[in-house]
Formats: sequence, C-alpha cells, structure tokens
Amino acid sequence: MSDRDDEEREFDLRWADDAEHKEPSARARMLAARWKDNPPAPAPFRADPDHRASAGRSSWVSTVVVLGCVVAVILLLGYVNFRPY
Repeated sequence: MSDRDDEEREFDLRWADDAEHKEPSARARMLAARWKDNPPAPAPFRADPDHRASAGRSSWVSTVVVLGCVVAVILLLGYVNFRPY
C-alpha cells in the first residue's frame, strides 16, 4: 500500500463534525439512564452564605487585610529604594 491510500482512509474530522446525528458520550448515556428513574435534586449555583468557611468575617475585613498588605509592600519597596548606602 502506498502513503496515498493511507491518507484516503484516514478519518476525516470535518466529515465527522458535519454529521447529522451525533451520538452522546458513554458518560452522558449513563447519566441519562440513571436520571430517568431517579432525577437529581436541584442544586443552587452558589452555596448558601451560612455554609461559608469564614462565616464570622465580613467581606470588608478581607478587603482591609489585602489593601493593608499592598500598602506594606509599597512602603517596604520605597524604603529599600530610598535608604542611603
């Protein structure tokens, strides 16, 4: 066989993408079969605020801590650049 024959037999991705019927993946078929009789319970996109890891802290405390660290780094870099040798 020549290389030309192998190229002709090679799977053409454009032909597959243009197919009218696309078979679902094995996982999609498995989940569809499982959920047919027992559908999953609805789940919210985000967790409830009561279930956060740091439920006692408010968001402004985190903001102040981050901004404080940024200011400290800026001051430290300024001190290193302006101190006499």
